[in-house]
Amino acid sequence: MNDTAHAWRFFRAGGFDQVRIDSADDLLALKHLDQKLWVALACPTGGIEFDPRTLALIDADGDGRIRAPELLAAIDWAAARLSQPQALGAGLSGVPLDAIRDDDDAGRLLAAAARTLADERGKGAAEVISVEEAGAAEEHCRARLHAAWEAAGLQAQAAGSATEAAHAALEAVRSKIDDFFARCRLAAFDSRAAEPLNADIEALRALAATPLHQQAEAIAALPLAQIGADRTLPLAAGANPAWAERLAAFAENTVKPLLGERDRLSESDWRTLLEKLAPYTAWLAARPSETDVPPELVAARDLERLARYVRDLLPLANNFVAFRNFYTRQGKATFQIGTLYLDGRSAELCVAVGDAAKHAALASLARMCLVYCDCVRDGARMSIAAAFTAGDSDQLMAGRNGVFYDRQGRDWDATITRIVDHPISLRQAFWSPYKRLGRLIGEQVQKLAANRAKSVEDRMAVAAVEGVKKTEASAKPVPPPAFDVGKFAGIFAAIGLAVGALGTALASVLTGMLALKWWQMPLAITGLMLAVSGPAMAMAWFKLRSRNLGPLLDANGWAVNARARINIPFGTSLTALAELPPGAERALTDPYADKKAPWGLYLFVVALLAGGAFALWKFTQ
Repeated sequence: MNDTAHAWRFFRAGGFDQVRIDSADDLLALKHLDQKLWVALACPTGGIEFDPRTLALIDADGDGRIRAPELLAAIDWAAARLSQPQALGAGLSGVPLDAIRDDDDAGRLLAAAARTLADERGKGAAEVISVEEAGAAEEHCRARLHAAWEAAGLQAQAAGSATEAAHAALEAVRSKIDDFFARCRLAAFDSRAAEPLNADIEALRALAATPLHQQAEAIAALPLAQIGADRTLPLAAGANPAWAERLAAFAENTVKPLLGERDRLSESDWRTLLEKLAPYTAWLAARPSETDVPPELVAARDLERLARYVRDLLPLANNFVAFRNFYTRQGKATFQIGTLYLDGRSAELCVAVGDAAKHAALASLARMCLVYCDCVRDGARMSIAAAFTAGDSDQLMAGRNGVFYDRQGRDWDATITRIVDHPISLRQAFWSPYKRLGRLIGEQVQKLAANRAKSVEDRMAVAAVEGVKKTEASAKPVPPPAFDVGKFAGIFAAIGLAVGALGTALASVLTGMLALKWWQMPLAITGLMLAVSGPAMAMAWFKLRSRNLGPLLDANGWAVNARARINIPFGTSLTALAELPPGAERALTDPYADKKAPWGLYLFVVALLAGGAFALWKFTQ
């Protein structure tokens, strides 16, 4: 339901009402605005021009799409951590230190992280911690935590610089020594346990039947030394040979620095070693890791998140809840990824495309002329769909090359791979019947000329073959064929009928024109042209009025919630035609221009024929 306590303001663009989101109050009240009034209810995190880190933070479930509840949750989270929520609508590059709320545990940690960063940067309480600075807070926090951990390690070194080696040597034999003393304690508890706790005679017999070496796994599995009540562990002679090297290293690196040199180790000595190295063991276990994140690091991450939300939530809402940037032409919308220059035009409505065939299946419902291009730059590739909304499509064809400039100003080589053809303008629709007629006549003339040329070539070839076969000696003079009067009379009659029919048609048109008053003639010509072009223009007008941005974006994973129309004037502004700059000089003389046709002579001949036809028509009345 709508929040009646908030005074909403709307603007009309694209044929529908869009909410104005100008302030933090508008942003905070969005959760009360009926979502039927939202332009979009979901958008992808990829293929749009927006900070990907911010989008990833808002995308709570990590599915690559931002939905309305996730956007509202991000707004609520930011508002809950700000003592001055108005910062969300101030257009800041980050979060002011004094705007962070610090009256709860999470807030105090967040404010402490911000103050530490501000002190490092020499910033005052009222200054803004930018997104870039907040992004470094996590690394700085990690560095501080690691330095503190390293300092604690200096206090835990029982053997000085040799502590690391002593700990490593102890850990190499720890489980086996624990096993030895546990067996000895059990033998002290019950003397009958000593025999079964030692190596079984059958196990020793099994070893005797196989090739042995000192590091064999079967030997290493035997007890570390002879088991008995109150036994001590021999560190050299009498110990399991598979553990001899590790015990020697243990004696040298651990026992000697901490207890002094000895060849046997009692259980109490073992406990003493464990106690002396316990702080070092605990220190190693406290090493900062990615999985176990301390509260200070969480606060540093939240600081970056808060800075990004303060900077980005308002612009994102104006490209999600409303398409303000797109329809007001005050900046690029998030889905506009660049500009395509091709065929003397620049198309600004360009969207990223993953699968051109799949995208075109839905995007064709947008009723726009779409040009799909593969773009290449320094080995990188991407595909785009550009909407051409001004000019014509005569020279748009697969294989043509252009240049695509992305939002960072980088240029890409662009090649047309697919075209979804729809009317571009009324001007194109007006001239399309005449262009089609011209192409049809040209194709027929070319076809007729080609057939005529082939016929002549075939006759010449036949004549050449027949000429070779004949000889002067055998050839007799052949009289020319008699003139067939009937045949040629029929031909002349057919030609006369054709000329008469044509003359009659021209005479009818000319008679009708001559019967008009002089001021009616231009109207008649205009009406004739409209009769030819009118149907095409009417169809184009209806299609141009039905152009819709929704299918173009829905094919990319958006959930457009409104009929976002692109009417003729607005569509024309999205594609710029080539124009000479203001004040430019233009020389109209072209030294290589085609010679002018003698239109005066052509008109005289046409008038003469028309006059003759008119006279013939009058004579036959």
